[in-house]
Amino acid sequence: MQADDSAMDLVMESPEAQTEQVAEAVPGNALLPVHVPDAGGELTVSTADAVRSDEVSGLLAAIRRLEGIVEEETVALATGKKIDFDDFSARKSRSMLEFVRLMRARIHLGGKAEITWEIRRLRDKLERNRAMLEMHYDAVREVAAIIIKAIKDAESDGTYSGRAAQDRK
Repeated sequence: MQADDSAMDLVMESPEAQTEQVAEAVPGNALLPVHVPDAGGELTVSTADAVRSDEVSGLLAAIRRLEGIVEEETVALATGKKIDFDDFSARKSRSMLEFVRLMRARIHLGGKAEITWEIRRLRDKLERNRAMLEMHYDAVREVAAIIIKAIKDAESDGTYSGRAAQDRK
């Protein structure tokens, strides 16, 4: 029972009384060290936030560059402007490589709402671009088929093709 009473006495003592007892026990009334938050810790957090912010900004810039190239090509295809496909292909490849590298290096940023929204928007633009390229490719294929047929018809006298002879009647 005495152990319980002494435990209760310790619990019942106020923190101020404990501090005074410790101060009296230390020679020269020096206080014991107190845990003070590391001032550099806040700076480290701020620096980490700044680095993360730079990473997000860099990734968003890469997404927007790729988006701009894709949009430029899509508009050129839609308006029938002359296109240098090699140039667009090279630019898209470089930009896509940059984007993939940044995403791999900063995969932990994938949950950010702004990045997710930008990637969805990029995906939509890539889909429109794909549809325009497919339509363009189909048109080129049809024109090529017409040219090939015209060349075959011009070169053939119908000797080896019964169908060509029937088409002329």
